[in-house]
Amino acid sequence: MSLPRISVSQSPESKFQEFLRSRPKSQRYTDQQREMVRFIFERHNHFDAEQLIDDMKRAKCSISRATVYRTLKKLVEAGLLRELNVGPRTFYEHDYGYPQHEHLYCQQCQKMIEFQADEINKVIEQVCLEHNFQTQGHTFIIRGLCSDCNRARVNKRRLDLI
Repeated sequence: MSLPRISVSQSPESKFQEFLRSRPKSQRYTDQQREMVRFIFERHNHFDAEQLIDDMKRAKCSISRATVYRTLKKLVEAGLLRELNVGPRTFYEHDYGYPQHEHLYCQQCQKMIEFQADEINKVIEQVCLEHNFQTQGHTFIIRGLCSDCNRARVNKRRLDLI
């Protein structure tokens, strides 16, 4: 399922610039950061820092590993990206410009499947209301095996029985 983009008032680039200027010690928006933000928001996928570095190098982008890690942290703080912690890996995805959604994570092939479920949001709203809790977002990840990996596992079992 592909998630629909949500109409937003600012581009990710201008929102990030605004975030950097609003910091207690105003920070400048570097050419490397600009290239990275454009690269990330030209596509919608889940990625980790090392994948991003490799993809940017393949695309002939010049960016240091340290800049990638520092900028990812700032993009999360700015509300542009969301961190998804799955075991030892941290994935990132667009948070700005996309609706609230949940994830199915295949522990074998590491595929991340997005889905939306109004029922989950209603339960979260009710629980927060009962506890007078002000939510600032959530991450819901169901771990297991995707249909492809599950099918491969069943086929392997059948072959083992022969």
